[in-house]
Amino acid sequence: MALTTLDRNVALLVVDLQKGIVGMAPKERIGDVVDRARALVEAFRRQGLPVVLINVAGGAPGRTEQPRPNLGALPENWTELIPELNRQPDDIVVTKRTWGAFASTDLEQRLKAIGVTQVVVLGVSTGTGVEATARQAYEAGFNVTLAIDAMTDMRTEAHDYSLKNVFPRLGETGTSQEIIDLLQTRSA
Repeated sequence: MALTTLDRNVALLVVDLQKGIVGMAPKERIGDVVDRARALVEAFRRQGLPVVLINVAGGAPGRTEQPRPNLGALPENWTELIPELNRQPDDIVVTKRTWGAFASTDLEQRLKAIGVTQVVVLGVSTGTGVEATARQAYEAGFNVTLAIDAMTDMRTEAHDYSLKNVFPRLGETGTSQEIIDLLQTRSA
């Protein structure tokens, strides 16, 4: 399904655009992702709409079949949001400890308390943090839109699989520019 509309009460969820994660992302793709994320953040702020900046500071406990990457001691600035997001006092900042931003935080309650009915999701990594956040938003009853050109993954196959097989089942997909155009149309 193509992008059709944005609800009046829509929020932007920026997933894991933090120094530690962005530094691991594919260099040939992350620059465009950051540029598009910044454009969406600015467009949402111009409209007075909520911007949620999400970082990750841990992982869910539990046994897995595939070993988790051993990153060693994380650098001090691992969780710091990238400066291109230009964090503002009105931004909602959420630190998660699981792949998705809803499972271990109060994000759902905070968004519903301000009347949000739809979320636009972008960030890194497409097949983990972005997908898990989108799934949880959908399960919580939010309309979900995915900014497909404002996300990337360290694993190309995971990125492609999420775009083709998962996201169309969770909501609508569109480019950053299509989302910005819909935002501008709403206020015209």
